Amino acid sequence: MIVRELVLLGDGRTDLATHLARYGPLPATIDRAALLRDVDGAGLTGRGGAAYPAARKIAAVARNAARTRRDPLVIGNGTEGEPAIDKDKTLMTRSPHLVLDGAQIAALLTGAPAAVIVVHPRALGAMKHAAAERAGGPVRLSVRRAADGFVAGEATATACWVARGASTPTGTPPRLSEHGPAGVPTLVQNVETLAHLALIARYGPAWFRSAGTPSEPGSMLVTITGAVRAPGVREIGIGMPVRHVLEQADGPSAPLRALLLGGYSGAWANAAEAMGLPLSAAGLADLGAAPGAGLVAALPADACGLQETARLARYLARQSAGQCGPCVFGLDAIATEVSRIADGRGGGIALLTRWLGQVDGRGACSHTSGAARLIRSALRVFGDDLADHAAGRCAVSPGVIR
Repeated sequence: MIVRELVLLGDGRTDLATHLARYGPLPATIDRAALLRDVDGAGLTGRGGAAYPAARKIAAVARNAARTRRDPLVIGNGTEGEPAIDKDKTLMTRSPHLVLDGAQIAALLTGAPAAVIVVHPRALGAMKHAAAERAGGPVRLSVRRAADGFVAGEATATACWVARGASTPTGTPPRLSEHGPAGVPTLVQNVETLAHLALIARYGPAWFRSAGTPSEPGSMLVTITGAVRAPGVREIGIGMPVRHVLEQADGPSAPLRALLLGGYSGAWANAAEAMGLPLSAAGLADLGAAPGAGLVAALPADACGLQETARLARYLARQSAGQCGPCVFGLDAIATEVSRIADGRGGGIALLTRWLGQVDGRGACSHTSGAARLIRSALRVFGDDLADHAAGRCAVSPGVIR
């Protein structure tokens, strides 16, 4: 149950004076060990999709920086290259100083002298203006335009963009926390995670945990889109029932068939099954879904889920970074087969299933795994439609979810 105000998005005024009046200043002195314990105690996890514990990630970078005696690098990841998701763009436009506060805290906790915020073009002006207002602070803060594309937001791709000007995933080992593309221990945190970090530094772990659930504490930003009356970005307590999440967008605009949860690398879920479940990793696990990068996209009952999935599969195939065979060739073949099935031109379900197994977990990043998860979920949720498509009985236009 939410027992505190949700404050990430502010009221639209973005100047530094308004920011300080709303949230108060950061602590004048920071005990790094104590604050890291607070972040751990708060249970903050990454809000970019992977939900990795933030304190563990920060501690690893700080530890490796001390071991190697190299200044670490902090990167705020606001790339957000997925067309359907707007949460980070909205946050950086409406609360840019909260993101910069979090970057400053992350730099202090890791021992980094500087932090770079990689920003989607739509929020670039707001972030640059906010950074200019803070010139001369304890940490050098800079803002850089993000690379274009879906895969550009993957952590190693973002780190490569900062270090080398090429947004190419690098795979592991070594981990970024050990040795990033710039040659030093590197922390890449989603910008929403940084904003939460700034709030924990001000208000403490108990305040943070007063929203969300005991096992998944805090709030999160969610992009609600598709067949809803008022699409947009909302802040919710983790664990809010999916039905109530849709009510934050004034409810469905039509009867619903399915929901795409988590993003293009997420999963489809039957709308009726999902409605009463909590929007949390634990709550959605039985459906094979997760909150992921914070997308809830509603597919109306008169839309075709297989056609929609075919369109998304074609998009994901085009977004390959072009360096791994299973991604370059495998996703293209898979997208072609999904399109054939959706258009009633083929029924190679066994072949498609085999190909999904061959690309899952392959390559330098999780792009193939995310695409495989999406398509497997479509075969499960829209499986009853396969016979109709084989008989040529579907004529619904795709394109409901951008």
